[in-house]
Amino acid sequence: MATKARIIKRGDDTIFQILVNTFLVLLLIAVLIPLWKVLIMSVTPLNFLDVKAYGLWLDPWKWSFEAYKQLLSHPSFTRAASNSGIITIGGVIVNMLLTVPFAYALSVEKLPGRKFFITMVMIPFLFNAGLIPVYLVVNKLGLIDSWWAVILPGGINIYNLLVMKSFFEGLPEELKEAARLDGANEIQVLWTVILPLSKPILLTIGLFYAVAHWNEFFNAILYLNDAKLQPLTILLRNILLAANMNEYVEYDAFSSASVQSIKSASVFLTMLPMVAIYPWIQKYFTKGTLLGGVKS
Repeated sequence: MATKARIIKRGDDTIFQILVNTFLVLLLIAVLIPLWKVLIMSVTPLNFLDVKAYGLWLDPWKWSFEAYKQLLSHPSFTRAASNSGIITIGGVIVNMLLTVPFAYALSVEKLPGRKFFITMVMIPFLFNAGLIPVYLVVNKLGLIDSWWAVILPGGINIYNLLVMKSFFEGLPEELKEAARLDGANEIQVLWTVILPLSKPILLTIGLFYAVAHWNEFFNAILYLNDAKLQPLTILLRNILLAANMNEYVEYDAFSSASVQSIKSASVFLTMLPMVAIYPWIQKYFTKGTLLGGVKS
């Protein structure tokens, strides 16, 4: 009977794995098809253009990168890309400098007033103050038309803070106590003991913050009125809505790239950095999320 039960259980596990894998494959296809179509649209030369529709296949030797050339050679695109890079790198640095020590402090059970601080963290997590109070604060601080207006309001993401706190709580307490017995203060414990063991969660949370800053749109369009400070997301939106492409690329009647190809190329270039970074962090991503989300 026990052997029969094990066989049935193994069969159920196999069916479950098949169903899960099938679902994931279908989900992957649903994601890849639009991306592939955008790529093909971006490399379709003007003389191959079908005015009715773009196909899903174009022979690689027929690809044209004129749309990318026109975009990358225009000052507005390179300036917006630089702005996005500054916002992303600066934002991640500020986020991590605020989130890591705060999460570690909340993970210390002997912290005086720990329950009070956790309650103060949970209140804004559950109840959002709203757009108008945040805008008034940003305006009062004189941050309008500065990158700080985009970076500082999201200085600490409460969800990321709680995930990192849970990860720190799961680390062996004996290592921390050993460092304290050797005379290390809490900053030294964090720097010499906690951070070397926390590479998965640091990269995971850093990726969360980086994606959020790179895709920043609402705060940027709200606080950055100066076109010279606006990131790629705002430029992408302007390109997609543009009736006249001359503002964003050197486009004329003799251009070898269509307007649709230029728009598709701008979409592909905007998402490319995050797509390129993710594979380098993927091996830490699952581990960091799992260990940070489950407290042992």
